[in-house]
Amino acid sequence: MRRTTQIWLVAVLLLMGSCVEVFAQTIKVGAVVPLTGRYASIGNDLKHGYDIAVERINAAGGIQVGNRRFSLELMVLDDESDATKTVARLETHGAQGVLAYFGGVGSDLHAAGATIAEKNRIPYLGVGFALESIHKQGYRYLFSPFWKSPQIARETYRLLNGSLPNNQRPKKVALFLEKTDWGQEIGGYWESYGKEAGYEMVIKAEYAPGSKDFSSMILQAKSTGAESVFGVPNPPDGMTIVKQMKELDFTPKFLILLRGSDGPAWAKNLGTAGDYTLLGTGWHSALKYPLVKELNETYVRKHNRLADPVVGPGFAVVQIFADAVARAGALDRDKIRDAISATNMVTVSGPVRFRPDGTAEIPGVFIQWQKGTQQLVWPKEVATSPFAYPAQPFSQR
Repeated sequence: MRRTTQIWLVAVLLLMGSCVEVFAQTIKVGAVVPLTGRYASIGNDLKHGYDIAVERINAAGGIQVGNRRFSLELMVLDDESDATKTVARLETHGAQGVLAYFGGVGSDLHAAGATIAEKNRIPYLGVGFALESIHKQGYRYLFSPFWKSPQIARETYRLLNGSLPNNQRPKKVALFLEKTDWGQEIGGYWESYGKEAGYEMVIKAEYAPGSKDFSSMILQAKSTGAESVFGVPNPPDGMTIVKQMKELDFTPKFLILLRGSDGPAWAKNLGTAGDYTLLGTGWHSALKYPLVKELNETYVRKHNRLADPVVGPGFAVVQIFADAVARAGALDRDKIRDAISATNMVTVSGPVRFRPDGTAEIPGVFIQWQKGTQQLVWPKEVATSPFAYPAQPFSQR
């Protein structure tokens, strides 16, 4: 009797040990996100998207890999919006044995991170990342489920031409471009596609990120009769530009400031002066893809509002990674890389497939600030509000 009891105890302990082994295993992912610095206002939103997706996966039992299930452990480090620190933080994660990297916000930070991912042979997934040129360097481990500069530039003119009759279109364009790789790249696409669409670039001004005085280019745009302003500032620069436009009594009929106007801090800091501005994060809480409703419900519980525009792309990154790990069937970086490359799924950002260079076939949308809220205005078939045009003068808002 005593021996039988001992055998049963040993069996139970072995079974318990087996269960602990199965369910205590984790898949480590290293995210480097700007939680402070110039990109902090949208970096924190991106982290919210990562966190909610990871929580959802783990609550459902984790990721099935072969005959075992693994929880997902997201390790987050702040790069302080500094590309040098992006590199250092990714190296820290790599030394800790992560199976993948999740990126932050800002094409310059992603460009720095992509080089480390390639060197360490660790798959890298990045959104808030429109720079196309980095994908032309033959990197195998870089994947970006986010629309790129050529697509954004084309859609800018499709929005204008598809929303306005020819005689009302703001065809005199001022480009306000920061002196960065992305600023130069998308400025070139806006210029070339604009000429094809019948738009005239009246000025092409450049400035260093972190500048405090934008009056010269604003006054130049005003004097040339610019009807549109296109730019890609970081959030602090974008807010300063709009404040100085107001001070100098220059109201373009159409204003698109990608990245700078992405987060809720835009309306909080600018009030009505921030209205009419367009942004292009590629996602909005009103989209009807699977799990968007659940994502919004969770976000309302946590933050008392619908999910901000960068939250959805962050959530989608985790969906893509989890799907790839399950299909890879092994916790092997190269097999996971290959599985990511073969992605063909519908995420909260819509259907996603990757091209050989790591860019994605993915839909994009434009959002406009209207009365302090972010309204989906393009494409028309999914819009929550009509495109508001022309912008009212700052003095009349």
